[in-house]
Amino acid sequence: MRAARHGTRGVRTGGTDLSEEGQAVDIVVDDLSGPEIVAFLDEHVQQMRSVTPLESKHALDLGELRKPEVTFWSVLDSGSLVGCGAIKRLDVGHAELKSMRTALRRARSGVASLLLEHIVGEARRMGFVRLSLETGSGAFFLPARKLYEKFGFSYCGPFAGYGPDPTSAFMTKEV
Repeated sequence: MRAARHGTRGVRTGGTDLSEEGQAVDIVVDDLSGPEIVAFLDEHVQQMRSVTPLESKHALDLGELRKPEVTFWSVLDSGSLVGCGAIKRLDVGHAELKSMRTALRRARSGVASLLLEHIVGEARRMGFVRLSLETGSGAFFLPARKLYEKFGFSYCGPFAGYGPDPTSAFMTKEV
């Protein structure tokens, strides 16, 4: 079920002080209808295109992120978008992490860790037993790979229709 970005599915992070104003941020299921998230995701896709060969870009576009098998979350700090992430159901027990992004002004501030912890918990709650992802293998993606390693993801082979690609790194974990 999708809810508006400021809808009833919002989750207040319990006392996690990550906001610039010293308050907890909100992680909410996003219906991807607001202009701020549309622009944020467009920036994400453009950035991925600038650092990844077109044939190796696997970021989902807005239409693909709106499909029923995708649940998308936005991270809000006092109503301002500071991050996002999604999971895409692959089968009854397996989901793929997609569209992880933190606003540049909030890079390395804990937003990505908070969101990833939330998504892993939600994947477990939804009944998934495995969460996998594809990210870049180059230096640009090293911080992302380190984050995933910190959360227990290990390297694996291609999954869900991906093929071998020297510009991709594949990771997975049991949830």
